[in-house]
Amino acid sequence: MKKVIVGLSGGVDSSVAAYILKEQGYDVTGVYMINWHDTEGVIEGSCPGDDDILVARLVARKLKIPFKVTDFSEIYSERVVDYMFSEYKKGRTPNPDVLCNREIKFDVFLKKAEELGADFVATGHYCRKETIIKDGKKIYRLLAGEDDNKDQSYFLCGLSQEQLSKSLFPIGDLTKSEVRVIADKLGLASAKKKDSQGICFVGKVDLPIFLQQKLKPINGNIILIPKDYSEFKKTEKYFGLNRNEQLKLLSRPYFYSPETGKTVGKHHGAHFFTIGQRKGLGVGGLKEPAFVLDIDVKKNIVYIGEGKQHPGLYRKALFIKKGEEHWVRPDLKIPEGSSLDIFVRIRYRQALQKAVLYAEKEGLYIVFKNSQRGITPGQFAAFYLGDELIGSGVIDS
Repeated sequence: MKKVIVGLSGGVDSSVAAYILKEQGYDVTGVYMINWHDTEGVIEGSCPGDDDILVARLVARKLKIPFKVTDFSEIYSERVVDYMFSEYKKGRTPNPDVLCNREIKFDVFLKKAEELGADFVATGHYCRKETIIKDGKKIYRLLAGEDDNKDQSYFLCGLSQEQLSKSLFPIGDLTKSEVRVIADKLGLASAKKKDSQGICFVGKVDLPIFLQQKLKPINGNIILIPKDYSEFKKTEKYFGLNRNEQLKLLSRPYFYSPETGKTVGKHHGAHFFTIGQRKGLGVGGLKEPAFVLDIDVKKNIVYIGEGKQHPGLYRKALFIKKGEEHWVRPDLKIPEGSSLDIFVRIRYRQALQKAVLYAEKEGLYIVFKNSQRGITPGQFAAFYLGDELIGSGVIDS
């Protein structure tokens, strides 16, 4: 009998995942991971550790499976939270959930599971895994979940073939409502539990307060950029350039300086903001809501635009620096100088966007069919062929 360790979080998804695996004949053990203790900046009542251990224990008891608790908080702090602080300090916006999966759930947790004699680890992610044979070798495909509204393949865009080979996703073929029905029929303690929100294992946070643990507030200016700013017309220079020059031009962020707009407010630190942000600007007197267009952490300036259709929010392409790309399917990696028609999402739950992936000496360029709103350095761009996630990369610009 194959042994599997389930990351039993106390939520309904991992609870049903454990049940399905037991029904399939696996020797199942539930393990709750403690990855965070500090509550500074965490909104009251949103911390996963408040009652999740109790719920997970009750679920394990109901399913009659062994239950253990393990603490990875020191490693989580080093690999995920410290990285977050470092990225925000640089003016980039990281995705801790992608990092948590790559560095904790399918690395540290996987190794712990192997120490306990497990053949696999399993989670309650809404995604699917498929095994194919190519050139006599096993290849693992990471597929989107059947529930379009809950597909979580994006969060697993950093996984390797080795990690996938030892991973199981039991609820990937189900919808959220079907999972709820199963949990309710079984009388699981997690059946009515709300989905977790916020940072993986930390909870929903007041980001500025959370970041102030290591990043100090610094007063600076908020500058409003007009919609007719000449920089938005940079693509007029597109024709006559070679392919590499065109790609660089399309993916280059707009250039702003204090002289390009007018000061309309003050802030307490540019590193506390992210591109596309609307709330927390404290700027009044405008005809339309204001959104962050860009941040300059060196000059400590936040640039904003008026209206959700402001041209500064949209761009046709993005760039992934060489060394920052990752191929879930290394066999599908394209050689330098070539291109590939793909679908892309640059944030969780975004509809897949048609695009072309170009491999150049300096890295990867993604050119979208339609201009994209809020391309944000530090976030992950995940690329797909059909419903298969084949690779990803950290957005550089």
